[in-house]
Amino acid sequence: MKTTIFNTPILSGIFHYLARFFLWLFGWKVEGQLPDLPKFVLIGAPHTSNWDFLIFLAVVFVLRANVHYMGKAELFRGPFGWFFYWCGGFPVDRTKSQGLVEQMVQLCKESDRFILTIAPEGTRYQVREWKSGFYHIARNAGIPIVLVVVDGSRKALRVGQIFNPTENMEGDMKTIQGFFANMVGLKPKLTSNLSD
Repeated sequence: MKTTIFNTPILSGIFHYLARFFLWLFGWKVEGQLPDLPKFVLIGAPHTSNWDFLIFLAVVFVLRANVHYMGKAELFRGPFGWFFYWCGGFPVDRTKSQGLVEQMVQLCKESDRFILTIAPEGTRYQVREWKSGFYHIARNAGIPIVLVVVDGSRKALRVGQIFNPTENMEGDMKTIQGFFANMVGLKPKLTSNLSD
């Protein structure tokens, strides 16, 4: 795996302490730890604000995790392509017949360590159901899903709940979403209502 901002010597240590200060300054705390597993899909919800990205990034630095995300292949070309790789990006070619899930599963199998971050809501606005790509990637790659639960009312982020997908996708999705039940994001009015 290539060097990223999350494992760059010295710099990653500096960002670790800056992230701790950032969370302290805004009154947020991290509860729990990421599991000591080489590969998993990391999801976070509820997603209600542009600030969620900075908070999630701070959590990643605090926990010293080397995470990755999906980005369109065009971002990784040209003179600034290196920057998106350095930020943990995986290029995804939308023109290939092989879908996004299959591309991520292949990358997972080719990697010694693989932590892929995904916001299952796919947007910071209210939705009635999550996108299921994260689930299919985890299940097809044979890796667990790890949860980051945003508790906006307490300014806390609960990290570390592990879920292993089964053959029952509908039941699994309900179980996973149940861990986020009654949680509100930074903007409570934009918290998705996933109840039937």
